[in-house]
Amino acid sequence: MVDKVEKIWMDGELVAWDDAKVHILTHTLHYGLGVFEGIRCYRRNDGRSAIFRLREHIDRLLESAKVADMAIAHDSDELCDACLETVRQNGLDECYLRPLAYVGEGAMGLYGRDNPVHTSIAVWRWGAYLGDEGLEKGIRAKISSYARPGVNISMTKAKIVGNYVNSILAKREVVAAGYDEAIMLDPQGYVAEASGENIFVVKNGAISTPPVGVSILGGITRNTVLTLCEELGLDVTERLISRDELYTAEEVFFTGTAAEVTPVREVDERQVGNGARGELTKRLQDRFFQVVRGPEESHAEWLAYL
Repeated sequence: MVDKVEKIWMDGELVAWDDAKVHILTHTLHYGLGVFEGIRCYRRNDGRSAIFRLREHIDRLLESAKVADMAIAHDSDELCDACLETVRQNGLDECYLRPLAYVGEGAMGLYGRDNPVHTSIAVWRWGAYLGDEGLEKGIRAKISSYARPGVNISMTKAKIVGNYVNSILAKREVVAAGYDEAIMLDPQGYVAEASGENIFVVKNGAISTPPVGVSILGGITRNTVLTLCEELGLDVTERLISRDELYTAEEVFFTGTAAEVTPVREVDERQVGNGARGELTKRLQDRFFQVVRGPEESHAEWLAYL
């Protein structure tokens, strides 16, 4: 359950949690045309709190809105300031942020082009998405029967609300089968991503990840890890990855704002590597948390302090 906070930002105003409501004929509720982001705020070792890669997330929100043909009334600066103020007003030192732009009530039917576009920002406390134990020991994943939509089927580079129905079904399918997370293939049968995370594979000490050109979301945490790999002298190849490569990999890990850097210890009842968090995964995980929580200060541009 999401813990209730005091305020939610809606269309430029902070309103009480219980007053943050929409009409039942809100267009996005019926048809799924909306865009959103997931962002984390971390409490750093020095006691200060900072939102991680806030600008990049907000810029992607606006890019998603452009792809979805939605006109958001607020620019990047306004939305970044609103995120910071919403966290401050709720007195949170660590939290998850959910900016959302949605099409409001008005005309029904698919078009809805003249309906108003509303924007909101909610924040709440949220720990490790796949569990603290998952971060340390790894999770169990299963290939879903639901494929990731192709680039000519859905706008795969935008975080569009309706796109995630497919991921919800994939997640529910594998959780019902006793697994923690779903891995989705693309329409050609290559590994795409998890239900809400990007995926990396380690074999013979070499790291690979599916390329942005295929049907994956270009994750901001994915980009962070690619940068950290470069700084650590680790080569990463962006290439097509087949399903069976996951079975014989030495390490597999997921990246995402919610999941952060989470190791995968099993895929389709095949143990990955030694069945525990791998050496490279741990190295990247440690580096990631040093950057977001401190004491590492090498990427000050990624941190928006409260």
